[in-house]
Amino acid sequence: MIPGPQNAITDIDGLKVGHAQDATLKSGVTVVTADAPFTASVHVMGGAPGTRETDLLAPDKSVAQVDARVLSGGSAFGLEACAGVVAGLRAKGRGYPVGPAIVPIVPGAILFDLLAGGDHGWTDTPYPALGRAAFEAATHRTGIGSIGAGTGATTAAMKGGLGTASLTLDSGSTVGALVAANPMGSVTTPGDRHFWAAPFEIGDEFGGLGPDPASGLGRAMDRRKVTAMLEHANTTIAIIATDAALDKAQCQRVAIAAHDGIARACVPAHSPGDGDLIFAAATGAKPLPDPSELGLIGHAASLCLARAIARGIFAATPAPNDILPTWSQLNADA
Repeated sequence: MIPGPQNAITDIDGLKVGHAQDATLKSGVTVVTADAPFTASVHVMGGAPGTRETDLLAPDKSVAQVDARVLSGGSAFGLEACAGVVAGLRAKGRGYPVGPAIVPIVPGAILFDLLAGGDHGWTDTPYPALGRAAFEAATHRTGIGSIGAGTGATTAAMKGGLGTASLTLDSGSTVGALVAANPMGSVTTPGDRHFWAAPFEIGDEFGGLGPDPASGLGRAMDRRKVTAMLEHANTTIAIIATDAALDKAQCQRVAIAAHDGIARACVPAHSPGDGDLIFAAATGAKPLPDPSELGLIGHAASLCLARAIARGIFAATPAPNDILPTWSQLNADA
């Protein structure tokens, strides 16, 4: 397996990603959409999720495909970003037909960034406008770092961020991950230099420093990080996508497998204070060559997600009123 040309979820033909953010608010929205509906499901493993329309994605529920997915900052307020995306889709005549009506299907998930240093003294929530702007900005490429839903993201000891990665399987199918990495846990080993995800890095996509050579890392988490974890409610929310033809149940199985990527990149993961959630999407452009391919897709999804988390945090950039330094700032003299 090798990364796609962009090393991004947009290596999945037909998928588009858009971002919108507000520097004063220190928050933002990321949207994944396509020119046609795509099959989707979800799996939640965090103890504090914030979601919209995720029940509809269960394999036994009626709607098999969605028009867009939303990752947003803003905690519960950020769920309103989905309304802006719905408005944008409706303006384009996109949605699920119900008699003469058309209803855009837009599941979403939020992360907690209300304590990231932004100004939240609004009268009317800004998230519908941010959602609409992110939808309108969607293209077949995506940036990483302090953009979109990753704008106000934090980790236990440094800024979080928006990351992506991809892999192409030997069969020709492609798998990609897009993540807003805002975990309560740590993304680096003690010393803040080596990423937990380092064993899965390809090339130097997040610094090329390799795994931490120290031992006993599980026992060595310092009190500063433990205190930070106890003080914040965070979340890692992600979208896994493939061009393979999967049904809803198979998408859900991929989402379940992909959670291994969070556990490989964030320590601890899936805690009571995290809302860890993974959406899975399948465009159906390529047939599934063999039932065993589903296992490989799930494995690739977990690898992509671990790498995407580290890439997003590695690419984070400093901004006024940040409450935590970036990885680059912490390692400027290393």
